[in-house]
Amino acid sequence: MEKTMIGLVKENRGPGAVLKEVPVPTIGPDEVLVRVKASSICGTDVHIYNWDAWAEKSVVTGNVFGHEFAGIVEEIGSRVANVRLGDHVSAEGHMVCGHCKPCRTGNAHVCLNTRSFGITAPGCFAEYAVVKASNIILNDPDMPFSLACLQDPLGNAVQTVLSGDIVGKSVVIIGAGLIGLMSIAVAKACGAGRIIAADINPYRLDMAHQMGADVLIDSTKKKLSQAILEHTNGEGAEVVLEMSGHPEAMREGFEGAAHAARVSLLGIPTADVALDMGQIIFKGIRVEGITGRKMYETWYQMKGLLARNVLNLEGLITHTFTLDRYEEAFDLMRQGLCGKVVFLHELSNHTASAYNNREHSFQVIS
Repeated sequence: MEKTMIGLVKENRGPGAVLKEVPVPTIGPDEVLVRVKASSICGTDVHIYNWDAWAEKSVVTGNVFGHEFAGIVEEIGSRVANVRLGDHVSAEGHMVCGHCKPCRTGNAHVCLNTRSFGITAPGCFAEYAVVKASNIILNDPDMPFSLACLQDPLGNAVQTVLSGDIVGKSVVIIGAGLIGLMSIAVAKACGAGRIIAADINPYRLDMAHQMGADVLIDSTKKKLSQAILEHTNGEGAEVVLEMSGHPEAMREGFEGAAHAARVSLLGIPTADVALDMGQIIFKGIRVEGITGRKMYETWYQMKGLLARNVLNLEGLITHTFTLDRYEEAFDLMRQGLCGKVVFLHELSNHTASAYNNREHSFQVIS
């Protein structure tokens, strides 16, 4: 009889999601089956849950979604040699071809044929997930699953911060969402000068202060570019890390950038953005588009920072939920009244009892 599990599925091409019984995925010869112990909600997952214009053009529906996780390997394919049963793991979410020009020139993170875990392929908001063995990241068994599942977004922060010089430079982080907050910790650990955090949410600005930001800007109260100039002696920020994806915030970031600044763009715009290209040209601004993590340079940089215990990540996780409470979790994320939200992959007693009493092979895994 086919084994089943409970997964959070993006079933329809519209807002919301469905918690339902789905088959336990089967593995191929170069894949592993991971029992998911913890997963976390990414801003991308909120785009998917809300079903905005980006999701409409990017997401394959009918799949379990979610891409940030940690778990334990329970089955390995016949050709897998780099992973063992019982390993504590996370995974790189970009599944790349290995054959296109970007892949063969050290740029696999922008592979021409990328499939994305939890976006165009089944993800991790379920009891089990299938991952290519080549994408597996081994975790220290002593690392809590709730922290280990944050490495995917932490890698975004590490790549964004370290995509150019950072030591001693003035840095503005626009958007104090979860990756923005992580970027504060990474920039501080890597020797940045003054760190400025900008947002419109007082809760997130307070978290930015806790993460180590030197200056907080509420851009509902003051023009963002003007505030940046005031806190950089009129010169502008030497490094602008744009995490919000909001069109006006992006324009203000370029306005507040110093001459010869570096602007790294990670936030996903939900609409077209009109920019003053002349300003970019005549200020000599270098623009970096950031997607995912460099495979696998960023992972090694991140592991080194974690091993040295130099990242201030305490307090970043503000809420944990069981997967059946996903509606509460996503409501918190949409309101911005939280830090990182983590799913601990055990169903509530009520839901577990309901499924255990059914006549099929499903078994709740604790």
